[in-house]
Amino acid sequence: MIGCLTRELFPESEDRGPGSDVDPAIRAEGRDWPSEAETMIGRLRMENLAESLATVLDDGVPGDLCETGVWRGGATILMRAALEAWGDAERRVWVADSFRGLPAPDAERWPADEGVDLSGVDALAVSRSEVEAAFARYGLLDGRVRFLEGWFCDTLPTAPIEQLALLRLDGDLYQSTWEALENLYPKLAPGGILIVDDYGAFEPCRRAVTDYREAHGVIEPIHEVDWTGVWWRRER
Repeated sequence: MIGCLTRELFPESEDRGPGSDVDPAIRAEGRDWPSEAETMIGRLRMENLAESLATVLDDGVPGDLCETGVWRGGATILMRAALEAWGDAERRVWVADSFRGLPAPDAERWPADEGVDLSGVDALAVSRSEVEAAFARYGLLDGRVRFLEGWFCDTLPTAPIEQLALLRLDGDLYQSTWEALENLYPKLAPGGILIVDDYGAFEPCRRAVTDYREAHGVIEPIHEVDWTGVWWRRER
């Protein structure tokens, strides 16, 4: 089921009709923004997510699943599908997003974000109702899909998440990445997996990860997925 859904969420054939200029290699690495697919993270990062889900579920790592910054919801839909495929009736999937795009950078408080302004990119503003509809299309919208709607600084500090087995960050900016790490990484169980989507694409994101790891003594090795995605498994 999970492999089939990966192909449905990110079809290689999308937009490849007569006259299409879609490059499958670019699509596989998530270097373009697909017009129809539920996710823009590319096949390699989708496969990494599928493998990571299999690892934590097979190993019985305790906790829920979460993504911060979900766009059209594809990665979180895959998380919910994995629970279905594994027959897991207890875990929840946390879907954290503003559902109105990215915030304007607050360079005074977060100087690393200066000059990285994606707040006016309409394509990044996908409403909660659109994401809910995407879950429903796959028959995966239920009470175990929990939405955290709003800016991370408002929702994550008080999010009713007790423990996480997998946490995926896709927030682009230093602020978004730091707030997700600060509030949710301490809830990641030993053996849990942390995935960062924008580590290679955005210097502010990479710097936030580096600063957090140094500040909190995180020494687990970072593994590359592709040109931008990375992950590590929490050991302690």
